[in-house]
Amino acid sequence: MAQGKDILTKYNTYLQLEKSLSSNSIDAYQRDLEKLLRFVSTEKIEIKDISYNDLQQFVAQLRDVGIHPRSQARIISGIKSFYKFLLLDGYIEADPTELLESPKIGLKLPEVLSENEINSILDTIDLSLPEGQRNRAMLEVLYSCGLRVSELTGLRYPDVYFEEGFIKVEGKGSKQRLVPISEAALHEIKLYLLDRCHVKVKKGHEDILFLSRRGTALSRIMVFHIIKQQTEMAGIKKNVSPHTFRHSFATHLLEGGANLRAIQDMMGHEKITTTEIYTHIDREFLRREILLYHPRSKPRN
Repeated sequence: MAQGKDILTKYNTYLQLEKSLSSNSIDAYQRDLEKLLRFVSTEKIEIKDISYNDLQQFVAQLRDVGIHPRSQARIISGIKSFYKFLLLDGYIEADPTELLESPKIGLKLPEVLSENEINSILDTIDLSLPEGQRNRAMLEVLYSCGLRVSELTGLRYPDVYFEEGFIKVEGKGSKQRLVPISEAALHEIKLYLLDRCHVKVKKGHEDILFLSRRGTALSRIMVFHIIKQQTEMAGIKKNVSPHTFRHSFATHLLEGGANLRAIQDMMGHEKITTTEIYTHIDREFLRREILLYHPRSKPRN
């Protein structure tokens, strides 16, 4: 048991240092791994001695208790990561998860806003309010650069290169990337900086670009709230979040003819397969265009 705890401690360090995961992601991995630990305890199996058949039985139990296929897939992914670590560190000689398959999950296309809908949301912002120009600049950057909400709230003023037309973004795993920024977004930032000068900044937040009225970095929840409020004011019924702006950024790029690999780099996706979901959206767009404009799509008299 003591050795088991030692392995779990080392695995935690592996996730933190080697995989560069956030504390929230590490907690999620550990919660999923605990499900397997309870299973091996009940079955009286050592975690290092588990077989492929044992794992199949474990997955069957997940299914039997009604765990959603998407959650099953996440749990299996976490278990595969754990056994990869055991293999790399020499605790086991063969990976029992190698043939373990995740359940098939139907493709869930993300919600996408049209350019007109995004403009409608931006137009609802009251620029006479102290936070008005900040909110407009913030949402313009979110859409123009396809940022994650955590990347937006962590954006620093020195990382905006006005002359070059780029911003430096720190993404998942503290990986940095350069993302082109539109003239429209830069213009909104310049206007916001005039207001930012009057904010009393708290110590440790001096470089943060988008500040709260208290002079600290905005929270993720605050960004969600701002978007929800402006979306409702625009009369848009879609379920809109900061991630919707990111999805819209990628979709509009692809519809405009951008290369999938370039979109991958701009969004900070480690794997091209993550970006490939947008090809499904693009196919629907192309189908609609053909049905609308191709002469053979019109009924013949």
